[in-house]
Amino acid sequence: MAANAQLQEQIRQLPHRPGVYKYFGDEDTIIYVGKAVDLRKRVSSYFTKQDHNKKTQQLVKNIRRIEFTIVDSESDAFLLENNLIKQHQPKYNILLKDGKTYPYLLLTNERFPRLIPTRNKRPGDGRYYGPYANVTGMNLLLELIRALYPLRTCTYNLSPQNVEAGKFKVCLEYHLGNCKGPCEGLQDEETYNQYIQQIRQILNGDLRLPKQYFREKMMQAAQEQQYELAHQLKQKLDKLDEFQAKSTIVNANLTNIDVFSIASNEKSAFINYLKVMNGSIILTQSVEVQKKLDEPDDEILAPMIMQMREEFESQSKEILTNVPVPDLPLPGVSITQPQIGDKRKLLELSIKNVLYLRKEKESMNDRSKDLNEVRIMETMKKDLRLTELPKHIECFDNSNFQGDNPVAAMVCFRNAKASKKDYRHFHIKTVVGPNDFDSMYEIVTRRYRRLLDEGASLPQLIIVDGGKGQLGMGVKALKDLGLWGQIPIIGIAKRLEEIYVPNDPLPLYIDKKSETLRLIQRMRDEAHRFGITFHRSRRDAATLKTELTDVKGLGPITADKLLTKFKSVKKIKELTESELIAEVGKAKARILLEYFSQQDAVATNGSTE
Repeated sequence: MAANAQLQEQIRQLPHRPGVYKYFGDEDTIIYVGKAVDLRKRVSSYFTKQDHNKKTQQLVKNIRRIEFTIVDSESDAFLLENNLIKQHQPKYNILLKDGKTYPYLLLTNERFPRLIPTRNKRPGDGRYYGPYANVTGMNLLLELIRALYPLRTCTYNLSPQNVEAGKFKVCLEYHLGNCKGPCEGLQDEETYNQYIQQIRQILNGDLRLPKQYFREKMMQAAQEQQYELAHQLKQKLDKLDEFQAKSTIVNANLTNIDVFSIASNEKSAFINYLKVMNGSIILTQSVEVQKKLDEPDDEILAPMIMQMREEFESQSKEILTNVPVPDLPLPGVSITQPQIGDKRKLLELSIKNVLYLRKEKESMNDRSKDLNEVRIMETMKKDLRLTELPKHIECFDNSNFQGDNPVAAMVCFRNAKASKKDYRHFHIKTVVGPNDFDSMYEIVTRRYRRLLDEGASLPQLIIVDGGKGQLGMGVKALKDLGLWGQIPIIGIAKRLEEIYVPNDPLPLYIDKKSETLRLIQRMRDEAHRFGITFHRSRRDAATLKTELTDVKGLGPITADKLLTKFKSVKKIKELTESELIAEVGKAKARILLEYFSQQDAVATNGSTE
């Protein structure tokens, strides 16, 4: 696709350097941001390549000017592109958004720290864990920790001076056993900090220290015959085991790994992210990304890896993916596609999740389409006063040119969608000359006589292209077949797009914006297209065959052979003598060459008279 003079000049000024380019559209808004190792080669390819898909062609049509930024490396270009896309959200880029609303668990840096959920990160408040993609999962983890450890939930300043001065009193949480009362000095700080150390381990996905602690305390209580305490500790140990069982354990030796997989269809890409720490999957997130320019999977996955690692604050030094991705600006991080072993099993788990997401989304779209089709049919039933949903509709149209090669077409729609395998062509057999009325009677009669003979199902609605005359002949055909009253039939007049029903001189009023009228028009247009295509093919074939079969010494088989291969007499005339001999032999080639020579002579003489 050629660029205009202004864009050509801008492209010529682009350097052969890595960088980021910005395309501006109408109203000087950024419509696309891209990165390149070589800016001039990359940008010029948009205007010189001829095999772009329709979406990219549309992008190029809308480009009004170009800006660029030179950077030192491809990695820098990647980061700058990512930031510009987030900032400007261009129309033709996949949308990258900052995840600022995911929740965290904050372990405060107070004396006797608290564990609280929050969506706001403020430096200096303590250590934040997360973010968590699933609020329910985060709350379950918080409930587990509170069930295991008696943490305070109050906001008191429990400084030694305040506690010693007796400023605070225990609350209901103390009486319920959920807190040990550090506000009144009833719990020592050393024991509380032991709990905090174990909580940090749990939040990091490592349950070994907490499990060891409760197991040792349980055994000690049992040896000291404190059986009630031992039972309470056993219950807490069981809670940890239950939580671990719900977590997906992959391999204790697999620590700090990010797993990404992608699967796509024509419109969307689906991405799954698994975050693995200490042998357990501590986070899973699946997202759908709308394609804008039919981008390949690797070009979609690369920025999404950067975005999701940033959103979920991953520091993993290893990334597993199911497709190779370009070099990412992640120093010290390895990106691999494992083929065997536990890492491959982990990747397959991610792939299974992403394929399930794609299937679910496609099923939802299918269900949405089904509901849309039912709505259309229900609207049609109401507008046309039908007694049942028109799940099967057939529409007829005649096609002829001054009575020459008369044909007809029938298109079939099932559940408001074209059913092309049920389309039919008709050669008009009993009508001479351009008589649309009698032609309509013939094709309707032939169509439904055949369905009756075959015992096939009949449509719930028949549409004929034409006004009262064509509709009347369709009604007559149904009456002669004994089907009158069994199948509703209507006609659509071309001039004013009016709908006629039998026995009513006035057209049926249907809102011009109605889905009913749009579907009827669509069927009428499809029947017209289907019929015209068939009529032209018959007319052209008849014209071509007549010209060649008029050549003495050339039979119909040879004529068909040549026309099938070369499609027109003009192209046959352009063949050389040797090419003709290769196709039909010396004798027939000589006959054709003499015939074409005579035709050219006649044409030349005629033009000079």
